[in-house]
This record gives sequence, structure tokens and C-alpha cells, in this order.
Amino acid sequence: MYLHPAYLPNIANLALMAQEEIIWDISGNFQKQTYRNRTFIATDQGKLLLSIPVIHKGKSGHQNYKDILVDHSQPWMRTHWRGIETAYRTSPFFEYYEHYFKPLFEEQERYLIDFNLKSIEILLNCLQLPMPQKQNETYIKNLDPSIDRRFLIDAKRNLEYNSTEYHQVFSDKHGFIGNLSALDLICNEGPSAAAYLKNEALDF
Repeated sequence: MYLHPAYLPNIANLALMAQEEIIWDISGNFQKQTYRNRTFIATDQGKLLLSIPVIHKGKSGHQNYKDILVDHSQPWMRTHWRGIETAYRTSPFFEYYEHYFKPLFEEQERYLIDFNLKSIEILLNCLQLPMPQKQNETYIKNLDPSIDRRFLIDAKRNLEYNSTEYHQVFSDKHGFIGNLSALDLICNEGPSAAAYLKNEALDF
């Protein structure tokens, strides 16, 4: 399956990684308002967007995904980590996994693609799942639909998928919020998150 690497990707992406062989597509143009530089978590206020600022070059606006630079002139790393701490410090497994995730927001990566791959590797390490190593650097416009899951990067797409319910810290206030960053699943379900992902339906 072909996937674009996302920032702390959602459950749909992680379920695919847990069940299928993945090839990272790091080619093609960077597009705004995608999961390339955004993810969602659940807080006491409801669903919260975490967005990584990036540096845009040139008037055309067209830049290759693998060339996108992270904008570290803004204190987004501190803001994101504080948001994650606030959201999950009372979850059952945050203290157990905190040391995996905290360094992600302390060590600056120059390129967004490198940061995203690192965030994915941390999620998979927590789940004791292997990190896919294959990459495709040449853009293929028309992939066989049976192996093309690159559409999962599109945050605006109306995906006909809602993750199976599990316990969330603030579900008593907001109800269950589906398909958040897999970080939410891991903090709430701990070691059982891997089995959860392996049993998720992939019919999106």
C-alpha cells in the first residue's frame, strides 16, 4: 500500500500500517490543509488541531513534499507538547509512553518529511510494530486503486470511516471522537492498541 507520511497520523493510517506492507510516497507537491503537517487530538474542550508551520518558497506555491522546511521561528513544538500533556496527562498510559514522545518536541528537524517519519516510528515503537522502510521518490499519478491509499493524507476528504470506539479521557463531556491521532489511542489503550489496530476494518 502506498501512503504519504503524516504528522502523528490518525488511526486509519496506523491500522493500515499494522495490517499491510507500506511504501512511503514522499513525492508530489505539498498541499495545504492536509495531514502532512496537521493532526487532531482530544482535549477537555473537544477536538484540537495541532498544525506545524512550514516555510513556503517561490510565488507559484508548488513545492515538493520532501523539500518542505519546518518553520522553527515559531514556538510550535512547545505549544504542541503542552497541548498533548494537557490532553493526556490523566489518561491511563501517558506516563508510560511520555518518554517516547517528549524528545520529538525537543529535537528540531529541518525537513517536515523527516519529522513526520520520526513521529510515525515513535508510534510504531510504542506498539512494537515494525517501521516500513520502502520509499518511492518518483511521483506516480495513476496508481492501481487497490494499492493506493494516498488519499488518507487529505484532511478535507469526507472519509467514510469512523474508528471503533475505545475509552477516551473526556468522552463523558464530548462523547467518542473517532479517527484522531493514534497518539490518542495509545495513551488511552496502551499495549492493547496494537491488537485494536490489527482488527480494524480497512474498508475506507
